[in-house]
Amino acid sequence: MRRRFRACALVPSSPSPFPPPPPAPTMATPGGLIRAARRGTLAQNMVVDRIFSGIQPTGTPHLGNYLGAIQNWVNLQEEYSSVLYSIMDMHSLTMPKEPALLRQNILDTTAAILACGIDPKKCFLFRQSLVPEHAELAWILGCITNVPRLLRLPQWKMKRASQSNGGTVGLLTYPVLQAADILLYKSTHVPVGEDQVLHLELAQDIAQHFNKKYGEFFPVPKAILSTTKKIKSLRDPTVKMSKSDTQKLATVNIVDSPDEIVLKFRKAVTDFTSEVTYDPANRPGVSNLVSIHSAVSGLSIEEVLHQSVGLDTAHYKMVVAESVIQKFAPIRNEIKKLQEDKSHLIQVLEAGAEKAKELATPIYQEIRRLVGFQ
Repeated sequence: MRRRFRACALVPSSPSPFPPPPPAPTMATPGGLIRAARRGTLAQNMVVDRIFSGIQPTGTPHLGNYLGAIQNWVNLQEEYSSVLYSIMDMHSLTMPKEPALLRQNILDTTAAILACGIDPKKCFLFRQSLVPEHAELAWILGCITNVPRLLRLPQWKMKRASQSNGGTVGLLTYPVLQAADILLYKSTHVPVGEDQVLHLELAQDIAQHFNKKYGEFFPVPKAILSTTKKIKSLRDPTVKMSKSDTQKLATVNIVDSPDEIVLKFRKAVTDFTSEVTYDPANRPGVSNLVSIHSAVSGLSIEEVLHQSVGLDTAHYKMVVAESVIQKFAPIRNEIKKLQEDKSHLIQVLEAGAEKAKELATPIYQEIRRLVGFQ
């Protein structure tokens, strides 16, 4: 059964459902869209439903990445005819990275999302920096974006504190690059997490500002919000699970061994009540376990609670651990196989970048004409 998503225009005062219309039969494949663009059959004001999303190359994803993003990506590639997923290596430079580590992280992230079910035949999977139009469009959009708006974004305030120099230009302006990532392909829908909602609102505002200044061109992208609850740290269930968490037991990685997964769930913070209930406000630790169990098993929260009647939290932790182990076992094995063939991973990203460039080129050329470059 297909997972259902909520799509909404991110207008704070009145968020509303936006069910995507069926794809046009003449645009059944991404390749068909490219050929149509070459023939000039895609009118400037024609809007094709198109998904764009990206992931920073931080290495092998963790449980929160999988349930909050990658699992949704797999479903969306089945539901939309035009889908682009990018390894956001340019964004990763906003935080210091050793070149060798970045190169390895790009390959590890690619292997992981392929192992999770992303199919390059059903989407464009590519590395962001291989399509230079992303950076070029970011400059154009940056020239119509106000600095005070960027300074108010929570991500800037939070991440600049970790940089001794008070924050870089790249860190301040990367939300503009995110807008360029989306708008370069005239994307209509963007799967986002809760922490990226404000950045998508910025992309919407930039699109509207560009349209007002140069004429209607960009569709205003809408958010696709997953129904999966945000996955929290196993050691501090008041914050989200993170790769950068200094507590090693806080984050479950896709490639963790069964013993490591069991240990992490056994040490998961709960409370002094043994009953399994779902009450995020008052029992965040146990509720986080229920959310994980629900997302991994495909059961509803109510079904998970019904199955857990009579279990205390100590035993329930092992039930959740076993569900995660079973879910990740085939993925972990496939990641290992893919990591052994680096040339294949590089080829997948390069082939995807060529397709992305073919799609982006006519759009970017029209942008150049609109702003007066040609």
